[in-house]
Amino acid sequence: MKRYLVLFGLLVGLLGSIALETKAQIIDGAYVRTDAYKRKPTPLPYVREADVMWSKKVWRIIDLREKMNQPLYFPTKEVDGRRSLVNLFIEGIKDGKITAYDAKNDDEFKVPMTFEQVKEAFGATTRTRKVRDVDTGELVDRVVAGEVRSEEIKQFMLKEEWYFDKQSSTLNVRVIGICPIQEFYRDDDTNQEDVQRRQVFWIYYPEARELLAANEVFNSQNTARNSSYDDIFLKRRFNSYIVKEANIYNNRDISQYLVGKNAMLESKRIEKAIFDYEQNLWEY
Repeated sequence: MKRYLVLFGLLVGLLGSIALETKAQIIDGAYVRTDAYKRKPTPLPYVREADVMWSKKVWRIIDLREKMNQPLYFPTKEVDGRRSLVNLFIEGIKDGKITAYDAKNDDEFKVPMTFEQVKEAFGATTRTRKVRDVDTGELVDRVVAGEVRSEEIKQFMLKEEWYFDKQSSTLNVRVIGICPIQEFYRDDDTNQEDVQRRQVFWIYYPEARELLAANEVFNSQNTARNSSYDDIFLKRRFNSYIVKEANIYNNRDISQYLVGKNAMLESKRIEKAIFDYEQNLWEY
């Protein structure tokens, strides 16, 4: 009798372990997706200073409202483990995986920021704001708790350097830093007529590559072959325009000496000059 009880107990335990194992194997899809989180950034070739015969630093804007750039903006909330680029940065700063640098003074990554300072830079502070009362229609003071509104990041600024490597006879580019640009309205602008823009913080790109390589960007054509954020920048799969090049006038922006159509033409001229440099080295 005791033997049957022992066998019965073993059988119950075995069935229980099978049930637990079955429950643990529940996945949201046809197969387990683990490769993305194990990805490492592609090693970049070493560049000797003696081999660089020409270089130019430029700053460009990626507007997330353009269709080609929307994979960097969405999802605004986590979906299937995917996060938007700015939310990935915020989480990485909070966890200490990457360092944010102050964007108020320069873009040379000199002043590190804490996560609390990053929240302050977003305007995520508790303050009194004037809001319109839904019952009376009058403006009243109300204490509003601050929060990081990542959906207000509508642009990214890239700092990058183009260079010609005489060893490989190629024109290459390296991204140096990324800066989120927030669009918001002042508290007293109740009708939201005058949009404001500010650079929130800078991220040193080489430091962030490991985090970017381990996080996927949605591929609308084939979700089995999602790219990583690192792939997006390495393969230049985004649309952008130049807003500044390194110059003698304190690296002034194009907007400081040209506006409108002329500023756009100047941006195109700088872009063309970079690619013409390589073409002009050859004879056909």
